[in-house]
Amino acid sequence: MWIHCLSMSKKPTIDFISLGCSKNLVDSETLMGLFEANGYHVTHDADNPTGDIAVVNTCGFIEDAKQESIDTILELAQSKEEGRLKKLYVMGCLSERYLADLEAEIPEVDGWYGKFNYKQLLADLEKQYNLENAHRKITTPKHYAYLKIAEGCDRHCAYCAIPIITGKHQSRPMDEILDEVRWLVSQGTKEFQVIAQELTYYGVDIDGKQHIAELIEKMADIEGVEWIRLHYAYPTHFPWDLLRVMREKKNVCNYLDIALQHISDHMLDRMKRHVTKEETYELIRRMRREVPGIHIRTTLMVGFPGETDEDFRELVEFTKWARFERMGAFAYSEEDGTYSAKHYDDDVPADVKQKRLDKLMRVQQNISAELEAEKVGSVMRVIIDRQEGDWYVGRTEFCSPEVDPEVLIPADEKLTIGEFYDARITDAEEFDLYATIRI
Repeated sequence: MWIHCLSMSKKPTIDFISLGCSKNLVDSETLMGLFEANGYHVTHDADNPTGDIAVVNTCGFIEDAKQESIDTILELAQSKEEGRLKKLYVMGCLSERYLADLEAEIPEVDGWYGKFNYKQLLADLEKQYNLENAHRKITTPKHYAYLKIAEGCDRHCAYCAIPIITGKHQSRPMDEILDEVRWLVSQGTKEFQVIAQELTYYGVDIDGKQHIAELIEKMADIEGVEWIRLHYAYPTHFPWDLLRVMREKKNVCNYLDIALQHISDHMLDRMKRHVTKEETYELIRRMRREVPGIHIRTTLMVGFPGETDEDFRELVEFTKWARFERMGAFAYSEEDGTYSAKHYDDDVPADVKQKRLDKLMRVQQNISAELEAEKVGSVMRVIIDRQEGDWYVGRTEFCSPEVDPEVLIPADEKLTIGEFYDARITDAEEFDLYATIRI
């Protein structure tokens, strides 16, 4: 019979703080589930973590995210020094990348774990522990969850530190993923955000073939799966069969998150994106042709080393032409160890980067306002996420949680959180829609 190392003593409470991307969140949820299965009380993103143990899951992707992680660790270290917190542990991307430096600079931390060995924390706290019946502890509203299908990346873009942090792409076994989907459905999950550093590469490390279309098709056939939304595709060697699945399976949302970064051949070559301007234009044309109504989310970068005024003009014209339904942009920041940090001078002045970023986002703001206005008068299927005051807040299939526009519905009648409704769009702003429920 299993006996835990703390005998009959009460297990401590562990506060988890997740920083960075949704892939980090899944790691936190996995570890939270392990601790809960072993009798611990766990909380997530508490307003003021105090008590027994705090675990910070860090981000190490870009400078702002790294600084947020360090500030959070220091704040909790101060809480520990003042006696408001007993133990502090750190895991994730930042400690994976800068372990030696962090150990030396922040000795108040009781233990450091990286991106892959974080489950060791349970073993370090428990001499004997139970792994049976351990499932992720979902921290999102129960009707949706993030589903990580792979870890790591084999694309070595010049600016990106992800391969340095996460290593080579590793696909999860398909049966394991599908079993997780079935379990999540049994817990009330209806909507799945499929995530990976590069989801279109799924399966290549197993047998040399892309299996993302097969995986999504099998997911779509599981009873109870209402929406599947795809995040973080890559434009090179795009698996075209995925568009067929999106078109044929009604529960695969007509939505694709695919980071394009730039459009000029000069920039794409320097970024080591292994795709051309014309190939990118054709990619967008084919997506819109094969999946009518598809909403494309992308990320673009300004100020990469060597970016000229002409390169930026091409990017602006591309944005106007593509009319992305969803777009984010950021200014280049040099990351330690990347190809660009080693081989290029960060030669675009900070004020020029900011001016370019501001201009690009103004262009996108106008596009977003026009595209959202076109939806006024239409009836769209909406899932209700929450109630805020006099409004219910929901999303259409074209909106991913936290990053995309929302649908605001007057709370005149009682609606159920996590349920779907047909909503008539009555008004639109740049990034939000207003609607009434169609009776």
